[in-house]
Amino acid sequence: MTKSLPERQQKVFEFIRDYLGENGYPPTVREIGKGVGVDSTSLVSYYLRRLAEQGYISREAAASRAIRLTSDEELADSFMSAAPDALPVAALADTLSVPFLGYIVASAPIPVEPLPGNETVEISRALFGRDAGNLFALQVQGNSMIDALVGDGDTVILRHQERVENGEMAAVWLTNNAGETTLKKVYYENDMIRLQPANPLMAPIRVPARHVQVQGKVVMVLRRLD
Repeated sequence: MTKSLPERQQKVFEFIRDYLGENGYPPTVREIGKGVGVDSTSLVSYYLRRLAEQGYISREAAASRAIRLTSDEELADSFMSAAPDALPVAALADTLSVPFLGYIVASAPIPVEPLPGNETVEISRALFGRDAGNLFALQVQGNSMIDALVGDGDTVILRHQERVENGEMAAVWLTNNAGETTLKKVYYENDMIRLQPANPLMAPIRVPARHVQVQGKVVMVLRRLD
């Protein structure tokens, strides 16, 4: 049976889903209220309670970030039929083990430092829908991308690909400096590539295009919680 949500509950659900996709962890009640335009935390809590009662989410009321989307095939079918671009809810309970390959510098390029062993990062498979292949994780060192909300100690999830669009953030390997990598926004400028930091205190790096190999596009940031 297809369930239909009242408009405000639908907005709350979509905000939680999108917040999880962007941040890798759930929002607080206050963040939800701000995101959907509701000032009352009590009213937001009511919407969350109703979503939980209908099986869309589960939560621990005593914790500030303890909301998760549930696993329910019927709900997944209803969302996919009502909103084709929505995430498949049934997959949200499934975790995806992403290979953790090492460290990448968000400053001047330096040799990449691989991690020993077979470490992984666990994320929700549903955050990527059916396009969950070819992912890898790197831990960021430096603050050149801080204005893009990527800071020192954060972990970025990347998808293996050899080209990105102008302005997209990527891990790049500079082949004229063997083994040196960096995390930057990529801009194509004729036969040159500009590697643009997101920090006004740092200058861009311009490199001949033939010496730049894109290793992967950033598709998610997992922020370090101090």
